[in-house]
Amino acid sequence: EDAALGPPEPPGAAFISIQAFPALLDLPHEPVVSNVSCGSRHTAAVTRDGELYTWGWGKYGQLGHGGRASCDRPRRVGLPGLRAQEVVCGPWNTYVCVLE
Repeated sequence: EDAALGPPEPPGAAFISIQAFPALLDLPHEPVVSNVSCGSRHTAAVTRDGELYTWGWGKYGQLGHGGRASCDRPRRVGLPGLRAQEVVCGPWNTYVCVLE
């Protein structure tokens, strides 16, 4: 185990396909997207209603789903009492600007 890279992925970790070119993607309930950002292996989108969706590689918890699992499909991130306004992805992190 290399401490700089973090713990190894668990056995049977989900395979995440990497899409090298832009592709159309359907979000659940077809919300209107107002902001999108891409990290090195993950993507995040904010809707006009203040919801945050993330997907891709999650080894460092950058998806905000409460663990380190990767996810090929957009999944809503719970932000109780908060409204996402903007999102910026770094290589292995995600920053979200929210309003109460």
